[in-house]
Amino acid sequence: MAEPTKVCTKSELSPSTALRVVVDGKPIAVVMDSAGAVHALGDTCTHGDISLAEGFVEDDTLECWAHGSKFELTSGKPLTLPAYEPVPVYTVSIVDDDVFVDPTPIATSDSVAV
Repeated sequence: MAEPTKVCTKSELSPSTALRVVVDGKPIAVVMDSAGAVHALGDTCTHGDISLAEGFVEDDTLECWAHGSKFELTSGKPLTLPAYEPVPVYTVSIVDDDVFVDPTPIATSDSVAV
């Protein structure tokens, strides 16, 4: 298991926005949802090679700007077509104001660790 990496500070994030970071060579979208919780998921849409961090955050989803696929922030599961494969989800920890991401994907019932 890899060590968590500091990717930003919580004050650098704002509600309903995403930030693209790279941890151990993996592109990851760090997202603050509308409730202020921070999530991390794979930054590449499984339908096309598009950065999800450039998309739209609404409630507990991240929408790909190119074709409208929405991914659930907690599971990475696609909720709308054209994507049908989940994106990986990563563990986020916050220490003081620092946001850390563990680059080892979380195995969920809807996703496979890669």
